[in-house]
Amino acid sequence: MASSFDNYQKRKLISSYISVVISIALVLFILGCLGLLVINSKKVADHFREQVVITIYLNDTAKDVEVKQLEKSLIMADYSKKAVYVSKEEAAELMKADTGEDFMDFLGYNPLKNSIDVYLKAEFVTTEKLTEISESISDKSFVEEIRYDNDLVELMNDNVKKISLWVLIISGLFTLIAVLLINSSIRLAVYSKRFIIKTMQMVGATKRFIRRPFVWQSVKLGIIGAVIALIGMAVILYYLDITFLELRLLENTLLIAALFVGIFLLGILITWLSTFIATQRFLNLKTDQLYY
Repeated sequence: MASSFDNYQKRKLISSYISVVISIALVLFILGCLGLLVINSKKVADHFREQVVITIYLNDTAKDVEVKQLEKSLIMADYSKKAVYVSKEEAAELMKADTGEDFMDFLGYNPLKNSIDVYLKAEFVTTEKLTEISESISDKSFVEEIRYDNDLVELMNDNVKKISLWVLIISGLFTLIAVLLINSSIRLAVYSKRFIIKTMQMVGATKRFIRRPFVWQSVKLGIIGAVIALIGMAVILYYLDITFLELRLLENTLLIAALFVGIFLLGILITWLSTFIATQRFLNLKTDQLYY
């Protein structure tokens, strides 16, 4: 009979430990993913900004030497990520591929212009910078027109600011939730042993002696939960990196390493602190208060 009861107690204890580890792992995993989002939010925003294109349309009378000089100067400009010359014939083929119809069959000629598409570096994709760049290029006599989507640029910059703010707010909120959830799981685990704590105290054990095995056990659970969370984060990061190669998510190795270390230490710190506070609370309770 006693053996059966002991086995039941062991199963219950193991189940309690597993639930604590899962809670810690899930919370730290979500927190870690938010950390990855915060670290790479600028890179993602820059990636979308760098899709903005300034298209420079050239006169048909433009000389090849002038066009090549302009293209070379644009490639070397500090605001340019790349510059691509698109001939009117190439533009016609692209339009034909997009629409599925050959408009030259109706018109009898190609009305499109030779052009240069300039892809800007992210820090130059603002209304002010785009205006300055356009003005510096438009003074050339063989440049007919310069086009870019200014409304899209303004909308994109406004949305990036809003999203960045909300990411920080949500990250702070989830950090608080993470602490509360892990603290709650640890407190429940300690609560189930409150009578053992009080018994040890009544036979003369010091508070430090009583607290030590509980703290050490919780820290071990925190380490296991943190390791599981880090494995999950590593899998997610690897998948995103091979899926979105252009973002180069693994480029910030120091920041990513710091985040992983931070999540690991956070798992230890929260479990240690929660266990310390929970055991201290039950150590300070009177025996009749343990039933409430």
